[in-house]
Amino acid sequence: MAASEKITNIKSKGTTWILSTLASIGILILFVLSQWWGREPAQFNILESAISQAGLTAPEVQNSAEENPGGEHGTQEAASYEILAADLPLGYTYSATLAHIADTLLNKSGGYITNDVAPPGVLLDNITSWELGALVMLRDASTALRNHFSRDQSQSGEDPDLAIAEPYFYYEPNSWALPATEAEYEKGIQALHKYMERLRDPNAGKKAQFYSRADNLWQYTEVVIKRLGDLSTRLSSNASSSNFAPGLTESELVAANEKTATKVTWMEIDNVFYEARGASWALLHILRAIKHDFHDILLDKRAMRTVDIMIRELENSLTPTMSPMVLDGSGYGLFANYSLSMANYIARANAAALDLRDIMNRG
Repeated sequence: MAASEKITNIKSKGTTWILSTLASIGILILFVLSQWWGREPAQFNILESAISQAGLTAPEVQNSAEENPGGEHGTQEAASYEILAADLPLGYTYSATLAHIADTLLNKSGGYITNDVAPPGVLLDNITSWELGALVMLRDASTALRNHFSRDQSQSGEDPDLAIAEPYFYYEPNSWALPATEAEYEKGIQALHKYMERLRDPNAGKKAQFYSRADNLWQYTEVVIKRLGDLSTRLSSNASSSNFAPGLTESELVAANEKTATKVTWMEIDNVFYEARGASWALLHILRAIKHDFHDILLDKRAMRTVDIMIRELENSLTPTMSPMVLDGSGYGLFANYSLSMANYIARANAAALDLRDIMNRG
């Protein structure tokens, strides 16, 4: 009887050990996947992306890479991209950038995560906030392309492919089936590609148009200003920057707090931070495309430096973080306050956007 009990105990311990091992392996796999899926996508070269989507190649770059694998290859490659991009029609680089941003949302590490209903995706709130920020900027830019950049005046008809593409990007971001969000955004990308093909085809039945005018850019900049202003306000309204109002009664203090921005708790500030990171990443590439396709008007208005300032501040805002979590210390405390640092870069980019709006609005 004692022997059978011992055998039963051994089997029980063996089963427990197997289940514990499997659970540990499962947790380890989920941890590794969460680290991989939660990575922010890297920046991309807008000219290289546009050239690739146009099906153009640069054989001289490959030859120079074989002959001179040193540091000069990067300069030669950039020059080659500039030469090839000169053959692209006006607006192609801007449209290709929007298509690449949308494609990155769908095909980055882990794919599109916002609509995931299973771990680890359902647990990754930071990257889903990043996707939201990038998606909002993509929507604004596609709306500007449909309503302003592709129309020569307010009474002209809209482009048929852009009329299809823009609504798809406004589909709800968290639908996992019937239809899935990815399927709708993919339709938007396909419609953008059709518009890009018509831009390049001089014999198209209905020629696609792109107008790089100051008034068009002014209207888009107005939207950018509001987006950056909202992000800057929410980033600076964290719990560590609480109000202090001596001499007020409790009722007066409540009334004063109702007039100020709602405080973002330390449990939510990381989501706002990563939303701003996603918006900065998308807007950075959009501004680079604008700098290319609106090159002449920016030079004529002496606004190129203003756009460069916006680009530089957004590049600084995307500096890799040195902490595994978003710190929320006070302004002069022992620990850094990531949200206030991010708010500073966003606010400076917004100030440059205000200058750009005023410059574009001048006669």
